[in-house]
Amino acid sequence: MVSKARIRVWSTNVEHLNYVVSQIKNIAEKAGIRVRGPIPLPTKRLVVPILKLPHGEGTKKWEKWEMRIHKRIIDIAADERVMRQIMRVRVPDDVYIEIQLI
Repeated sequence: MVSKARIRVWSTNVEHLNYVVSQIKNIAEKAGIRVRGPIPLPTKRLVVPILKLPHGEGTKKWEKWEMRIHKRIIDIAADERVMRQIMRVRVPDDVYIEIQLI
């Protein structure tokens, strides 16, 4: 039985996220192993309403701040040589990776 690796990648910056995902996919395709993904997961939106100050005696003014978290999943065959190359990929500070062996 061939074991699989599920790679979860998430970030608030979608350009950096897509860069890391494309690097992982290129490494896997060059090695000739099977790749499923990247599968986009729903984007999580965190909205924070903040009262604008100073607002005086008039109506209340609100400002809304939003942070979006983008997620992707990639399934690949867990080949030791490929996994070592994936772990050497340069990852920006705002991108997080989790590798799970299935």
